Amino acid sequence: MPSRHRPIPASPRPRHSAAASRNAGRPDRQQAILLAAEKLFAQSGYHAVTIRQIAEEAGVPLALVSYYYGPKHDLFHAIFAHWNQTIEERLAALDSASHDPEDPQTLRRIVEAFVGPVIKLRASPEGHHYAQLVGRELAYGSQEADRVLREFFDPMAHRFIDALHSALPHATRADVAWGYQFALGALLHHLVDDRVARLSLELNQPGDPAASERLVRFIVGGLRAALPIPSLSPRPSTTSPTRRSR
Repeated sequence: MPSRHRPIPASPRPRHSAAASRNAGRPDRQQAILLAAEKLFAQSGYHAVTIRQIAEEAGVPLALVSYYYGPKHDLFHAIFAHWNQTIEERLAALDSASHDPEDPQTLRRIVEAFVGPVIKLRASPEGHHYAQLVGRELAYGSQEADRVLREFFDPMAHRFIDALHSALPHATRADVAWGYQFALGALLHHLVDDRVARLSLELNQPGDPAASERLVRFIVGGLRAALPIPSLSPRPSTTSPTRRSR
């Protein structure tokens, strides 16, 4: 995973203040705005954060936020566009996994592709806030989250559901979609929950990447239990019962 954020080209705005014009062409400030929004949205939630707070966190004039990104919902969208490479990484891992239902490792490798890059992102300094933002905001049915889900995450979800269906061909795709949602719930909870430290008497740390292996086994086991291969019913006997001697 790259250690630096990629600069996002500024969209030209027909109207902006003189202060914004003087500060235009400063990708460091543009980047600072994106990082500040990512951090504050992750910590407090989209609706609790104002554009003024983002500008103060970024250390830039208020007008620059609108100059670079427009209204707040467009800034929210820009964060996910910026981090779209994490989705590409998960899909690349999925493509390299076996989809052969006869291979006993197929299901595990698909789940590893689903979980691994996200856990690695959560543990990295540059991806920490984004991973928390994904876990926090996309679980809610807000208009902003729905827009992001439809554009960035739904296409990926369909790819993973199709792969899971190929690994579990005895199940219907509808049932596999339920399995995907349950797996997603476990992953998102791991990204945002801090309670595990308290419940483990401080033996576990929130978002610990060492828990990735357990999470993979949990999801694989859950999918196999929820979508078991139907057992073959024994055929009824065609042999007539032996008559007892009189």
